[in-house]
Amino acid sequence: MEIIARIYTDLPEKFGIPRQSGIVDGLCGKIVFEDKYRVKEALDGIEEFSHLWLIWQFSENIRADWSPTVRPPRLNGNTRKGVFATRSPFRPNPIGLSCVKLISVEHDKNNGYTLIVGGVDMMNGTPIYDIKPYITYTDSRPDAIQGFAGDVMDYRLNVNFPENLLELLPEKKRKTAIELLEQDPRPAYHDDAIRIYGMKYAGFDIKFCVDGNELTVVDVTCDSE
Repeated sequence: MEIIARIYTDLPEKFGIPRQSGIVDGLCGKIVFEDKYRVKEALDGIEEFSHLWLIWQFSENIRADWSPTVRPPRLNGNTRKGVFATRSPFRPNPIGLSCVKLISVEHDKNNGYTLIVGGVDMMNGTPIYDIKPYITYTDSRPDAIQGFAGDVMDYRLNVNFPENLLELLPEKKRKTAIELLEQDPRPAYHDDAIRIYGMKYAGFDIKFCVDGNELTVVDVTCDSE
């Protein structure tokens, strides 16, 4: 398969990426097509749809071997499930699938036509293999059984983000930063109330600690400092 585009987001590292698409609506991305696929006609009609499927590459998880079982993060990393019963990035083929909201189609002289999408769960520069429209009558199954994933879909931390630190972020980035932290960006096997963690977002390094269900931000610095 050929890479047709890359998506550019505010998350330069895997740490902090939402566990599923659509969980953090405010996390947006810009899809820039490769030269070969930078063709206006290929996007004709795309604005008629509100959501898109993205098929993409887990570019940071490519490996030669694979494991038939994985430890889903929301099960605290203590329970193994079959890899094909999870959406773990550690798969035989490093392929991801995300449903995102199409915000707009834009054009500039350097990148041609690009797509602005919301609710992404990909790091900056992630390669994209394909884009397809989301169609409600075939893709939506309200009566579907969600297995163990349904038991943890409402999991969130309480975030204490001191006002003086929150104000260091651009105003339009603050709500999304809080929503990302609510998802608990720590590795599943980490549960140390003393340890200070760091999440890079929108050019800032957000330091925090977690005690039980309470996450407290302790410092915010600009990456350029």
